[in-house]
Amino acid sequence: MVALRSPGSGSTGWRGNLSLAMYYRQTARAILGVSDGSPTMSPMADRDVPGGPPHAAGPLEAALDRVGDRWSLLIVESLLDGPRRFGELDAALPGIAPNILSERLRRLEREGIIRATPYQQRPVRMAYALTADARDLASALRLLADWGARRTGGAEPIRHELCGTPLEAHWYCQTCSVVVDEAQASESRIV
Repeated sequence: MVALRSPGSGSTGWRGNLSLAMYYRQTARAILGVSDGSPTMSPMADRDVPGGPPHAAGPLEAALDRVGDRWSLLIVESLLDGPRRFGELDAALPGIAPNILSERLRRLEREGIIRATPYQQRPVRMAYALTADARDLASALRLLADWGARRTGGAEPIRHELCGTPLEAHWYCQTCSVVVDEAQASESRIV
């Protein structure tokens, strides 16, 4: 059971510690059972079937828990070119509300995907850059973008610069310097 303050409780009313918006947000979170962030951003591992066995998150679920929503992936994609400030990210991502951008930036920073560095002290303003961990996402984002391009028909797939042939993704072993097909991979997963 979650204890909620009601409107007008206490001697100061709404001018006290809890504004009307905070009251509604707190009420919604209590009803939905969400403790941190929005209900659409709750970890997949927390979505167990009631009465069923606990769900063990696989590698794809773990990745999606970190960067699995639309805006987070677009933020990462826009930071691939280098660090950006909040206003630059806002301009690069048309349609995102400033509060959603702020929330996603904080979440990505908590997850170790981006690093916020202050470039101004008063007021504090940040520049955002990808961590080395997030740079590994570049290949996955390119593959996802290529998949989307092939499905929409409007965009061109990624092509080989020398001959112009559309490129395909394959597993590659750096030690052996060979392309590995799915049958030779030790742990093939069907997603």
